[in-house]
Amino acid sequence: MSDITHDPQEGTGGARRKSKVKPVLLGLLAGAGLGIGAFFAVYSGLVLGPAPDAATPQRQVQDFAFIAIDPIILSLPPQSGARALRFAGQIEVAEGSHADMMRLHPRFVDLIHLYLHAVDMEDLRQPAALIRLRSQILRRLQLIAGDGHVRDFLITEFVLD
Repeated sequence: MSDITHDPQEGTGGARRKSKVKPVLLGLLAGAGLGIGAFFAVYSGLVLGPAPDAATPQRQVQDFAFIAIDPIILSLPPQSGARALRFAGQIEVAEGSHADMMRLHPRFVDLIHLYLHAVDMEDLRQPAALIRLRSQILRRLQLIAGDGHVRDFLITEFVLD
């Protein structure tokens, strides 16, 4: 008797067909491992970490000041659905520019007053109205003050009555 068994997966000549699953799995595992390692390296700052920029000074708590804009009350037309708009804000300026910006305070108030009169009251009822209003006023203040003087504009009071 013979101990030879016939394997149906064997081709002619007795050569076995190589499996294609094992290299694909090894490739996927190696790719996942490299991806996880790359993520960790970037996330922890080992690669592409924040480059210190010596030319940009770090913002200090003491290097800014605020200029208060007293409340502005605008009477609104009857069709607007409200009688008045009460508005107040603060202008954030560079500390070294504070005295010069205080001299421009009347221009700032005039600009804000004229801008609020020009805005359609329906636009002010939109959810993103304050964000748009703040950015538009900030840009106009920066144009009046010049580069590097006005840093931000804060709306401290906004009431449609």
